[in-house]
Amino acid sequence: MYEQKPWLKFYGNVPETIDYPRVTMYEALKQTARDNPESVAYDFMGYTSTYSKFMSAIDQCADALASLGLKKDDRITISMPTSPQGIICFYAVNKLGAVASMIHPLSTAKEIEFYLNVAKSRFALTLDAFYGKFKEVQNTTPLETLILARIPDYLGLVKRIGFNLTKGRLIPKVPADPMVRWWADLMKGKYTEAPQAQMDTDDLAVILYSGGTTGVPKGIMLSNMNFISEGMMVSQWGKLDDASSVLAILPIFHGFGLGVCVNACFMGGGKSILVPIFTPQTVAGLIRSCRPSFVIGVPTLFDALSRDPKMHKADLSCLRATFSGADALPRPVKERFEGMVKKQGGNVQLLEGYGLTEAVTAIMATPLGNYREGSIGVPFPDMLAKIVKIDTTQEAPVGEEGEICVSGPAVMLGYLDQPEETANTLKTHADGRVWLHTGDIGTMDADGFFYFKLRQKRMIKSSGMNVYPAQVEELLYKHEKVRDACVIGVPDEAQVQAVKAFIVLKNPAEAGPEMEKELIAYAREHLIKWSCPRSIEFREDLPKTLVGKIAYNTLEQEEIEKLRKEDKFAG
Repeated sequence: MYEQKPWLKFYGNVPETIDYPRVTMYEALKQTARDNPESVAYDFMGYTSTYSKFMSAIDQCADALASLGLKKDDRITISMPTSPQGIICFYAVNKLGAVASMIHPLSTAKEIEFYLNVAKSRFALTLDAFYGKFKEVQNTTPLETLILARIPDYLGLVKRIGFNLTKGRLIPKVPADPMVRWWADLMKGKYTEAPQAQMDTDDLAVILYSGGTTGVPKGIMLSNMNFISEGMMVSQWGKLDDASSVLAILPIFHGFGLGVCVNACFMGGGKSILVPIFTPQTVAGLIRSCRPSFVIGVPTLFDALSRDPKMHKADLSCLRATFSGADALPRPVKERFEGMVKKQGGNVQLLEGYGLTEAVTAIMATPLGNYREGSIGVPFPDMLAKIVKIDTTQEAPVGEEGEICVSGPAVMLGYLDQPEETANTLKTHADGRVWLHTGDIGTMDADGFFYFKLRQKRMIKSSGMNVYPAQVEELLYKHEKVRDACVIGVPDEAQVQAVKAFIVLKNPAEAGPEMEKELIAYAREHLIKWSCPRSIEFREDLPKTLVGKIAYNTLEQEEIEKLRKEDKFAG
């Protein structure tokens, strides 16, 4: 069925296939800069850069990094919010043939230690506010050089003074440290010009991170071609050009933020509006002041925007399209957002898409003007998708549930140093193609529209971010007072799913609000905030399956029933 590509009849003026240049990401961006030298590449809180200025900054950064000893195949960890320093460094690293390992800037010291070691990073870039966490793990990692940036590096005078008088004052002073180099100094220095490295389009260029069935984050190896192809597909799908602008709300450690809001925008010559810190108020303000063509985010964002008073006063005629991804879009959220946009002079549908970090990010979306309730859309040009019967490579009949599999140029090289996991996920089928087994259950209709049903792997989506229950449980089990732990996602209006832990204590008499506080605080020491339980329920025992495993799905059903009785669950 997939070979017939029934979805092509909904493509409109989107091409069926794209001619991808066999170059690096740096070279692809350089071509965009040649075509659009004076177009604005990005806007950061009022600071703008043209493509020619952007390329000059990338070349300067590459020269500076080369002078520090970064060379082909080295790894550098970029732990930055969505900011000029983060994206300039990302492409500069690519010019030198090195590999960018992208992590969340709010990662804990223990997580940073894990990421630096797994990527074997000798270099890292982060904000001055996070110096202490990197310093803490210097002696247990390969880290040799830490580049520190400051948020005010790219702010105008008034905003710079405002930042320094408020948040800037709270940042601890960084002591003299031979490991540290300052971004601002590096970008002013004089260096020997670094030649562009000989790097193939299929070489490893980026490591992003995801969890797995084991709960330990896996490094996802992505090539230049993965990013270029995914970026060009998105660019063609949305008809991105130098008159387009994308609001880059999603962070650059996230495939969606880096792949769509930044790289895809640059592939089309558009303007990326960089949003370093997300709040609905900030985003509403930027939509009013910057008037983006595209807003791409998670369902909770669109829900928050539709409730924000500023949005109800904005002229929204600028919007050409809005896309929701990373989680199922509830119908009431869609209708509320579309109603608000219409009232404010816009005329867009909030459409769903689908993707996963193992294919950079979005690899299918709803065609403009072809909304189907519950559908995640159709595959992008050059991407194939099909439903296979569970635990097989055999294609399932139309309408039958099975595992979503995808194939095409955006599919990853594999998992970093995990050949067994790679072999379980990337499989060659009878057609000779390599297919990515997503672990997601869905269906396809006769027109080739796909429908996401549920995750085969136990994964919680909290505010659009992946939470891996096994990772949280593993930590809770390490606490001296915990005997048993099970973590589930419970339906939540604000976050779609909130993390809840069920705990059996070694001494049940200690159960109570103080113990709940202690365990949540313990989790916050070791895990990023959205992975931490929002609530804990103490039990004397946990339900088990016939083979003695904790029956997490029983707990999920109990929570849903409880919410249904309280009239808080509409599923």
